[in-house]
Amino acid sequence: MTAPADQAGQAAPVDQAALLRRARRRVADGSADRAGGPPAAVPGPSATPVTSGSAAGPGRAVSPARGAGPVPRTSATGAAPLSHAQQRMWLMERLGQGGARYHVPLATRLRGPLDLDALATALTGLTARHAILRTRYGQRDERPYQETGPVVPIPVPVRPAAPEGTDPGSTDPDGTALLHAEAARPFDLATGPVLRALALRHAPDDHTVLLTIHHIAVDGGSLPILAADLAALYADAAGLRPEDLPEPGLPYADYARWERGRDDELAATAADRAAALTGARPLPLLRPVPPGTPDRRAALHGSPLAAGTLDDLRRLGARHGATLFAVVLAAAFAALRTATGEPDLVLGCAGGHRARPELRRLVGLQVNTLPVRAELPGGDPVFTDVLAAVRTALLDAQVHHDVPFDLVVERLGPAARGADGTPLLAVSCDLVGPSEPLTLPGLAAEAVDIDLGLAKFGLTLLVEDGPQPRCLLQHDPAALDEPTARRLHAAFAELLVAVAADADRPLSELPGSRLAAPPSPAGSVGPEHPAVAALLADPRVADAAVLAPDDGPALAYAVVRGPSAPGGTDLRAGLRRQLPPDRLPAAVTLMDTLPRHPDGALDPARLPGAPAAAPSAHLDAVLAAFGDLLGGRPSPDGDFFGLGGHSLVAVQLAERLRTGTGLPLTGLDVLEQRTPRALAGLLTTRAAERRSTATASAAAGVRTGTGRSTATRAGTVLLTGATGGVGAAVLQELVAQGRPVRALVRPESAHLVARSGVEVAEGDLADLDSLRRSVEGVDAVIHSACTFTEHAVDVAAMRALVDGWRGGAGFVFVSSVDAYGRPAPGEVAEGAPATGPVSPYGRAKAECERILRESADGRGPWTVVRSPLVWGPNRRLRDQLRWGATGALYQDALAGRPITLPRSAPEGGADWYGASWVHSAALARALAGGLTRAPGRVVNAVTGHVSWTDFATELVRLLGSAGAVTATEDADPELRRPWRYRADALAELLRPEPGEDWRAVLAAMTGPAG
Repeated sequence: MTAPADQAGQAAPVDQAALLRRARRRVADGSADRAGGPPAAVPGPSATPVTSGSAAGPGRAVSPARGAGPVPRTSATGAAPLSHAQQRMWLMERLGQGGARYHVPLATRLRGPLDLDALATALTGLTARHAILRTRYGQRDERPYQETGPVVPIPVPVRPAAPEGTDPGSTDPDGTALLHAEAARPFDLATGPVLRALALRHAPDDHTVLLTIHHIAVDGGSLPILAADLAALYADAAGLRPEDLPEPGLPYADYARWERGRDDELAATAADRAAALTGARPLPLLRPVPPGTPDRRAALHGSPLAAGTLDDLRRLGARHGATLFAVVLAAAFAALRTATGEPDLVLGCAGGHRARPELRRLVGLQVNTLPVRAELPGGDPVFTDVLAAVRTALLDAQVHHDVPFDLVVERLGPAARGADGTPLLAVSCDLVGPSEPLTLPGLAAEAVDIDLGLAKFGLTLLVEDGPQPRCLLQHDPAALDEPTARRLHAAFAELLVAVAADADRPLSELPGSRLAAPPSPAGSVGPEHPAVAALLADPRVADAAVLAPDDGPALAYAVVRGPSAPGGTDLRAGLRRQLPPDRLPAAVTLMDTLPRHPDGALDPARLPGAPAAAPSAHLDAVLAAFGDLLGGRPSPDGDFFGLGGHSLVAVQLAERLRTGTGLPLTGLDVLEQRTPRALAGLLTTRAAERRSTATASAAAGVRTGTGRSTATRAGTVLLTGATGGVGAAVLQELVAQGRPVRALVRPESAHLVARSGVEVAEGDLADLDSLRRSVEGVDAVIHSACTFTEHAVDVAAMRALVDGWRGGAGFVFVSSVDAYGRPAPGEVAEGAPATGPVSPYGRAKAECERILRESADGRGPWTVVRSPLVWGPNRRLRDQLRWGATGALYQDALAGRPITLPRSAPEGGADWYGASWVHSAALARALAGGLTRAPGRVVNAVTGHVSWTDFATELVRLLGSAGAVTATEDADPELRRPWRYRADALAELLRPEPGEDWRAVLAAMTGPAG
């Protein structure tokens, strides 16, 4: 463990993955819906699991699933359903609550002659052996599915950890910041891949290898299998003496099909498990955390335990037929009983499905959350009586380890959350052990912890076993305040020590005291709605108002300011933490200005969603959709969770309403609004926003649409990738020019473009049918979408679009200068043939160009626009600056490390190395103009060229870094780019406008996000 901890229990940021990755068989995948945190992190590989998987003593294993035969291996191919655990992970991504919390980073320091080519070959072989590592996740008919992709090479990019001359005392000599940045880099589950690698070079024979895998593909039991297979594949690729590999385990898709085939049986058992939780309540110490909270930071309190304490606790368990974990869990229950005064508590722990022989070598997500409800004896019980009650409850939970917790949540209904929205299962307990490194033959290995600083549960109580045991408490500061967490940690640690010495003492004589519940939020003071004062207290809010009709929920409005202005969902999440539920507005709508009368008084009639303008059709449509999916006819103020809703229903409900109304809506909106009336109010607000946009556009002579039309407007341009960094700029340019646009976007992103008044086509590059539908009837296409890594998907998508295009005004494809390969130093003419080695990405772009060139001739003009680096003030482009081609330079500058650049080589014609770049707005102008300016040609879109020295020096200045910029012979070879790409055909459109110089755009990209 690398997170700091001391005797005083000083809090420090920590990632739950760094803790629970070590928990061999005890990793929970809890529910973020109503009864617990989202799926927990994954344990790391280990040769010696911590024996905490059962409540009973040694030799008492949990039996396989009841009443089910062996899991069959099938020859089925094609799409398969998601397992329940996978569906939970997929839903978190769709609801915007996934991200780095569900990344599994495995970092190992390897000293010795590491063969990087052999490692890349071995990783590719690993994905060939285990199809789950090359599986993508799509959606069809309101249901997710998984589908295996082809085997593609897994690259292992190499970056210097700390160039020579780094000062160990003032920088990051081990490259920790770079490892963290790589581990947090987003995955795209729809296109993949779900496995990536990075090697940091400390010295020629000293590397840190980081493998990052998405949790949807692995669990703790998978990692030792992958580690052993990778070692054997590496030995073979390196020409060493490999060990024989056993036959691969059961394909995960077969397991998912088998589990889904048992849904009726599992649902019946889930109803019994839900009944066993009837009347249980969330831990009263925790505050509710709004569903829309994107990042849940974690704090850790830790203190060492004496070497003999765990041995004494093991002996205590042995005397009472219990494992060490059962004793630790009993101590957690006892500490929380004393802190809250509640004898009836529910804690979560992890269960798995590997008791079956056929599943022991399966690679994939097989974890499940087990709710343990222990009703402790009344009065003042001794600790051994608490242990007996907890042991019994834990055994009961483990007998039903195969019952997916999400099914239990569904059947709990409103009982899955407290009245304030706190999940029933927001507290977990675990026993963890030391990390194990990835071992490769011929190399010395040392595990490296990666701390991403994120939490999944409101509170987790842990004990770390090993040579230096510790007591740990991790908490989300939004759910549990710092002073309370510190006192609870101290009580838990002292209680462990006390019961190890004497377990026959009553709880009243053990350490701990009653802790106060969180204070209730203050209500309204004075005649003004309290939400107004709360909003105005935020320095980013310039003006605010609340509309509170007598017959419906309050609606809030805010005018925001500044480069880091919040969104309406962010503001409402803040209000949820400050206001009681009956005073919480149903939505916060952002406006440029609030409508006011000439005397300055608010004009409520002109607010979006005002009662006079609210169409009843929205409420009727919402009530009908609620009824279809949840049964019956709900009350307009019925709570979504209370009616039996959960994450999958939220996604389905949003998609039905989005399709039926043509208005943008997401599953997260459903979780935020919760009632039909509030959801209808949000739809009304968005309809008003759309009407306002349409009115403004019409006044400017711009033709707009309000969703997918029955007849395509003449001159419609299909734009793919409309929410990407390039596509967003192109969309803005096309709308400004008055061009009718159909934007291809994923369903969950539809609201991001619908407000621009464009026609929305929902789809995905991997869904070829959606591409064919989207191109029907359009006159022109601007194809800017790209997966960047799944080259086969990109090529198939291009073929589908070109085949479906009927012809007309033109087809413009956004390609890359990578298609030129590595030409001779100097200027590169537009459309010049490729020379030198061409990257796989460049080859895929060239293949797409060929498809367009050969298929579009005769149907209309076509243009290929090759782009270099794209810079602009867009979140996606900011991410590319940080993690993409310039990521190593950015991260070095951010961490204050020396930035090593290649020394120029005038003797070879390379008197300059640097970046070719284009401003996103200029590229948008070029793409829109490319329909008519350069038909039948391959052209370049370049704003300018910046030397790496100037670029790095400016980064250091903008980031306030202490890093020095140096030039050496052994710098990253990828930076040896001595090319200046000519851009003649579109030069007029590319001419920089004010604010489009490279220094201005870098300042915008490195400043606070807007």
